[in-house]
Amino acid sequence: MNKWLNDAVFYEIYPQSFKDSNNYGIGDINGIIEKLDYINGLGCNAIWINPCFDSPFKDAGYDVRDYKKVASRYGCNNDLYRLFGEAHKKGMHVLLDLVPGHTSEEHLWFRQSQKDEKNEFTNRYIWTNFCFQGSESDLPYIGGESERSATYILNFFKCQPALNYGFLKPDKDWQLPIDHPDCLATREAIKDVMRFWLDHGCDGFRVDMAASLVKHDDEMKSGTTVVWKDILAMLRHDYPEAAMISEWSDPKLALRAGFDMDFYLDDSGSGYRSLLRDYKNYKTNKDVVDNSFFRKDGEGDIRRFLDQYLDDYNDTKSIGYISMVTCNHDTERPAYHLSQDELKIAYAFIFTMPGVPFLYYGDEIGMRYHKLPSFEGGYFRTGSRTPMQWDNTENSGFSKGCADSLYLPVDESPDAPNVADEENNEDSLLNTVRRILRFRHDHLSLQADADIEFIYAEAHKLPVIYIRGELVIAVNPSQDRQSVNMDIEQSNVVFQIGNGSNANGFITLDPQSFVVFG
Repeated sequence: MNKWLNDAVFYEIYPQSFKDSNNYGIGDINGIIEKLDYINGLGCNAIWINPCFDSPFKDAGYDVRDYKKVASRYGCNNDLYRLFGEAHKKGMHVLLDLVPGHTSEEHLWFRQSQKDEKNEFTNRYIWTNFCFQGSESDLPYIGGESERSATYILNFFKCQPALNYGFLKPDKDWQLPIDHPDCLATREAIKDVMRFWLDHGCDGFRVDMAASLVKHDDEMKSGTTVVWKDILAMLRHDYPEAAMISEWSDPKLALRAGFDMDFYLDDSGSGYRSLLRDYKNYKTNKDVVDNSFFRKDGEGDIRRFLDQYLDDYNDTKSIGYISMVTCNHDTERPAYHLSQDELKIAYAFIFTMPGVPFLYYGDEIGMRYHKLPSFEGGYFRTGSRTPMQWDNTENSGFSKGCADSLYLPVDESPDAPNVADEENNEDSLLNTVRRILRFRHDHLSLQADADIEFIYAEAHKLPVIYIRGELVIAVNPSQDRQSVNMDIEQSNVVFQIGNGSNANGFITLDPQSFVVFG
């Protein structure tokens, strides 16, 4: 694990929606550079940028057409190189988004792979043997679009053919084993992409769909693990300070495959979902009674989170980090169902947990989720990708371009939150986030490596109390005063949202309070 990750807090940027520097209506790299001091001032000393490579944008950039070229909508390669340099001057790190499981159907590799005559890219993707032959399995496929008499396997949307890392146990003659020379060549191609950006100043990668590489893998993802161990062995040898985080949401597997960090994602039934978004029935896709733990009027149960989390944490704390997120580009923003006061408590909890936390752009001001028509393959996710709200000026300060040129519409609600307004309110969500992150950076016992022990975390009971080093932290997200008989040495309040006390053997918290005793 890289030492710099111990004190890292990441800020995720969806580049087309962050800051438009040239008035074309879409965010760009120079816009990110303009806002580096703002990001650093939040307490975020690292950045993850969603895909910014050349793309047809049928899946918002996750359909890569050229891994080594910045999309013209964002600027050029030199702009990205300059971003790396400017961030480094401020002591910040920058991760790019690596998409290793598939490319765009317009990628040069795929265009060559579609040809009838054999060439070095013939097996760069997964093909059957005949134009009318399906995959004969659970793998989606496309036929009838290539010169080559075969069908090809997809990794996600129709526009994203799967790169070929092999099958764990091939049982058809068109399926290659993971150690086949052509599958090894795919690994080397991805290593080459990584080297290119690392040599230009990138500090590592977030890896999209990291568990999707080897097909018909087993439950333990043993084939995909072999692939990642090989790729990451190169990284550890040649770029030992580079950091890698996986979109896997199974830290027991991801961290043993060699990643530094693994995200907890908003999967149906996950413990993480129970904290912020326990309002949807995934069988009907309809909202139901919200029992998110951080709802003041909900009936959330911290054990739904902790029973999963503590099992994962205790199993992996010596080999890597679990990364908690406020949200991401694939998830409905937490302000969709939580108020700003509820978000303050939720963020305080997330940012005082072990591991490396991630803050999604705009969550620090409580930007809202909007139900919008699908754009660039976003579907329901589109509503979490709207332009950053900087102030009360035209287009919320995101762009000086015409409103109809904007990537997505800004929130035009009269009470839409923005940075400028919250800057001037000491008790705002923005300033609360700054206080929490400053407190985290100031205390080694709150950083990624330090242990955690929950000393009071009972099903359907509050408060929740945990220890990190010399600090005792108590959380009460409810609208009622909560108290528990507990004898701890620490009685001084060193940080609080709301109010709490430790006196006469009782820890007591006012409604919606988060208190640190030290």
